[in-house]
Formats: sequence, C-alpha cells, structure tokens
Amino acid sequence: MRLQVTCINKRGSHYDPHERIQAIGGAGWKKGEDQAIREIEGNVNSFFVSTGGRTAEVVIGTYSGRKYLKTVADGYSPDNLLSLPECP
Repeated sequence: MRLQVTCINKRGSHYDPHERIQAIGGAGWKKGEDQAIREIEGNVNSFFVSTGGRTAEVVIGTYSGRKYLKTVADGYSPDNLLSLPECP
C-alpha cells in the first residue's frame, strides 16, 4: 500500500535536524520509524510526502551505521519529513 505521510514525531527537539524521527503518520495511521523501515524493506508499504503540489518518496538512509527515514531529494525542500507538523 502507498501511504501519504502528513505528520511526524521526533526524538528531542523538533527543530534539531540531527534528531531522528521517532514515528510517521497520516490519515488514520501512525507507525514507528523501525516499523516503517521494515515495511519499506519488505515491500509491504511505501510512503510519500506531498508539499506544494510536489511528491517526494520516503526512502531509507544510513548514517553512522544506523538506518533512518528521509525523502528522495526533489529540489524543492531540503527536509520534507522534518518540516511536517507533529502527530497527535
């Protein structure tokens, strides 16, 4: 299934770009980062962010050996995920 991400929860300060995303969510769903990564790797679900009429796919990045969620560079916003509002 293809799910649109409309909100996130971060560990620590929402404005610190070096903090990892704790969870992503959308209309009627919310998943922890580890679960979302497993679903992308297992081709169970794919995720995307839509901002300003543009769509960016959510993919898995690796930093210092740890996996995290990010969007494919789309030339529009440097941080599509981190700019989303907090999930309830």
